Amino acid sequence: MVSLAQLCDRLGADLRSADGSGIASRSVTGVHISELEDPTPYLQGGELLLTTGIPVTGSADRIDRYVQRLVDRGVHTLGLGLGAGTDDVPVELLAACRTHGVQLLIVPDGTPFMAVSRAYWDVVNHDKQTDFSAALRLQTSLAQAVGRPESAASVVKVLAEALGGWAAYLPADGGTETIWPEAENHVLPQLREESKRMNLQGMHAAATFPLDGADVIEYSVVADKRTAGFLAVRAGRPFRPADRQLMLTGCMLLSVTAQQQWERARSRAARGAAVAALILGGHVEAARLAAAELGCDQPGERVRLLAARGDGIDRLSTLELCELVAAMATGESAQELRRSIRLSDLRCMVNGLCYVVLRDRAEEPSVAEAPSVEDRRYSAAISGQLTLAQVEASVREVGGACIRAAPGRLVAVDGARESEAQAWVEALRTYARADLVETVRCYLRNRGQWEVTARELGLHRNSLRHRIMIASRLIDANLDDPDVSANLWLALRA
Repeated sequence: MVSLAQLCDRLGADLRSADGSGIASRSVTGVHISELEDPTPYLQGGELLLTTGIPVTGSADRIDRYVQRLVDRGVHTLGLGLGAGTDDVPVELLAACRTHGVQLLIVPDGTPFMAVSRAYWDVVNHDKQTDFSAALRLQTSLAQAVGRPESAASVVKVLAEALGGWAAYLPADGGTETIWPEAENHVLPQLREESKRMNLQGMHAAATFPLDGADVIEYSVVADKRTAGFLAVRAGRPFRPADRQLMLTGCMLLSVTAQQQWERARSRAARGAAVAALILGGHVEAARLAAAELGCDQPGERVRLLAARGDGIDRLSTLELCELVAAMATGESAQELRRSIRLSDLRCMVNGLCYVVLRDRAEEPSVAEAPSVEDRRYSAAISGQLTLAQVEASVREVGGACIRAAPGRLVAVDGARESEAQAWVEALRTYARADLVETVRCYLRNRGQWEVTARELGLHRNSLRHRIMIASRLIDANLDDPDVSANLWLALRA
């Protein structure tokens, strides 16, 4: 909208204050010329009314009534053209304008009213061009933000800075929230509540609500026919017509970003499922090669195997699955389990069960004593520490434990150590240069007594030490560890 000051600056001496005072701070909605005694039927309010002075002659009462009619119609700016109807500004007109708060301007003799109208439209066109250029720059900035590594955060920052306030993006799946400036993060709890209401109502639209004494506009961001998240904006100034288009562009770009993230997640899940299936099938070397070729994380030397079941388990996102299983654990292990699931791409479905190969953590998950109601549709089981070669032998055991588990429970599979011990026996049996199986069996039976064991085997004590060192290296475990020796002794006896 054109301000009166802009118009006077553009016209200079061709439009000036009648009494030499400053120009009032007000907007002009248009320029209208009329010599009618009552031009108000043809006015909408806010115009600069130009006249040669015919309606403002006569008594002071007549002139006062004329100015009063203008004010009642919302017109507070009057321009008097000199040289045609009058050569001087009537004193009565000056007094009436001061009384009613009307800005009286002079168009000097020789300046056509058309010059004032043309100047007005020149300012309008210039402002529109300026607004268009500014909007184009902002639209370009938003488009460029999508190409940055943290695209959602970049879009939010551009919107906040453009509107002079703050902007926030809340993913619908509970992912990382983004707000700019970060100092405004105290509004996030209320934004979450508003977003939940919009999501429950299935609203793919916008809502406005008050927050901290100012209006906030929130849009649902839709991608692939489902809600991807919510964009909330509070401007630091009155909203302009172009701001809505800017926010809609932000929603569209966030939608594109969400779609790209989903596509990448689906691709990553497909690659991880292929590697996980190879591990569960016992093809460890093939799994390593596939992980390297497909760009997946290489599985660690030590892993745990998680199995979960329940309605729609295959449709759960990684975040949903990790929250579901972690809710069945207790203490610090719940957080560690949540982290392990979230960081693993090795997930696949076998016979209706969801299996996840997790990098091993030192802490065993604890089982919740009282399962929460929302988890009772699901159950899960998790193995102890395994080598990759032992995963195949543990699939049946862990899967069976998951099927037998009560709804809402996470159970630990104790037989994982037994599988590991069987693998230790196999590793000892494959050593060709000495009978390590009998050596270790005798060593454990004699509770690690070197002299007794060496005499029983007919070996020198140093030769026995050498064999035990080789055996420990082969199974990557300390034979003097009670947990190791107990499980290995049972496996050797079997």
